Amino acid sequence: MNYRNTLDYLYSALPMFHRVGAAAYKPNLDNTIAICKLVGNPEKELICIHVAGTNGKGSVSNMLASVLQEAGYKTGLYTSPHLKDFRERIRINGKMISRNYVSSFVEKYKSDFDKIQPSFFEMTVGLAFRYFADKKIDVAVIETGLGGRLDSTNIITPIVSVITNIGYDHMNLLGNTLEKIAYEKAGIIKKGIPVVVGEVRAATLPVFKKKAAECSSDLYIASRSFKAETQFLSFAKQTLLALNISRKGELVYQNLKLDLTGIYQLKNCCTVLQTLELIKSTFPLKDSAIRNGLKNVKANTGFTGRWQVLSSKPFIIADTGHNEDGIKEIIQMLHTIKYKKLHFVLGMVNDKAIDKILKLLPEKAVYYFCKANIPRGLDATTLSQQAGKFRLQGIVCKSVKNALQMAKKNAGKNDLIFIGGSTFTVAEVV
Repeated sequence: MNYRNTLDYLYSALPMFHRVGAAAYKPNLDNTIAICKLVGNPEKELICIHVAGTNGKGSVSNMLASVLQEAGYKTGLYTSPHLKDFRERIRINGKMISRNYVSSFVEKYKSDFDKIQPSFFEMTVGLAFRYFADKKIDVAVIETGLGGRLDSTNIITPIVSVITNIGYDHMNLLGNTLEKIAYEKAGIIKKGIPVVVGEVRAATLPVFKKKAAECSSDLYIASRSFKAETQFLSFAKQTLLALNISRKGELVYQNLKLDLTGIYQLKNCCTVLQTLELIKSTFPLKDSAIRNGLKNVKANTGFTGRWQVLSSKPFIIADTGHNEDGIKEIIQMLHTIKYKKLHFVLGMVNDKAIDKILKLLPEKAVYYFCKANIPRGLDATTLSQQAGKFRLQGIVCKSVKNALQMAKKNAGKNDLIFIGGSTFTVAEVV
C-alpha cells in the first residue's frame, strides 16, 4: 500500500468521529485492547503523561511536550484532530511520523483490522503507541480524544494525569450536566497516580475529589496554586506573551515568555507548570528548559490554529475554539482589539448545541456562513437561518475558502476578519 491508498483506507474503512460523529464512537475499550495486544502491547513500554479536558488539552499537551523536548528528552506527542495532515497526530520531538511507517503498519495489520473493525481513532492509538515504543522515546504526552473513561488512550498508566477543565461539549455522548462530563473526564485518574486539574467549578470539584480519593491519588488544583498575570495592549499584535507567575502568592517566574498568545493560555500555562513540578523527580528540568519550551511551542511541536494571526492588514485571526466556553474566551479576546468592523467567517458542525454558541456572538459583525468539507459540517444555509434567530446577519458562502475570499474583498485595512466555529473551518485556511 502506498501512503495515498493507506489514507483512503483509513478514512473510508474505519469510522472517524471527527468526520461522521457519534457513529464512530465506541462505548468501551475492547477494540483498543485488542489492537494493542495485536501489536505487542506497546503502551506497557511507555512512560506517559495523560491529558484530558473540555478546552485547553491540546495547548497543555503541546506545551508539556515542548518543555520536555527543550530539556533533551526524546518526546512523543499524540494529539487530535489534525488540521492538514493525518501525521500531525503522532510526533517525536516535533517531527511527524513518516508516511512509510504509517503505510507499513496498516498493511501489516489490515487483515486483522478488518476482523476487529476498529474506529479510526482506535487504530490510530495503536499506531502511535507502537511507533513511540519502536523509536524508544523517553516520554510520551498523550492527549485524549473524547471524554476520558472510555477514551481509547485510557489503557495507559501515566506518571501524572492532567484534566484541564470541564465545560459543555459532546453532551450527546458524555452527558448533559457538568457533573456527568466531569465523571467521564475523571476516568483517566489511576490508582496512586497524582492528578492535576487546571480549573474547577462548584459542580465538578466534588467529582474529582471523590475519584481521587477512590484511587488514593493526590489531587492538585493548578488554579489554586498558580496565578499568571500579563500586561497587554492587544492580543492580535503580540507574538509572545510576557507572564509573571506566582505560586501561592510568591513570584516564581518573572517575564516568562509564551508564544501561544490567547488569553486562555494563562490558565493553561499554570496547569503546565503544576504538572512539570510533579514530574521533576522523574524528568529533571532546568529553568532554561521551561522558559525555552514555553517560548518556542509552535516551533518545537508544530502547533497551530490557536489564536493564529494570518495577516495584519487587515488583521485576520483564526481560532479553533468551538464550544460555549471556547467561544466566550474568543469574545473576550476580540474585546481587546481595536478595529473598525468585524467580519466573521463562521462554520460549525451539525451535532453541536449551536444555539448556546450563536447567542454569544456579536450582533455588530458581518457573517460569512460556510460549511467545512466534512460530512459533519452544518449546511451553510441552515447555519444562516439559525443565526438569524439571534440577529446575526451575513452572506451564505459556497465554501470556507470562498467565505474568506468574500471577507477579504469586503474588509477595509482597519477591519478585523475572524475565522472560527469549528476546528475543521480553521483547518481549511491555516
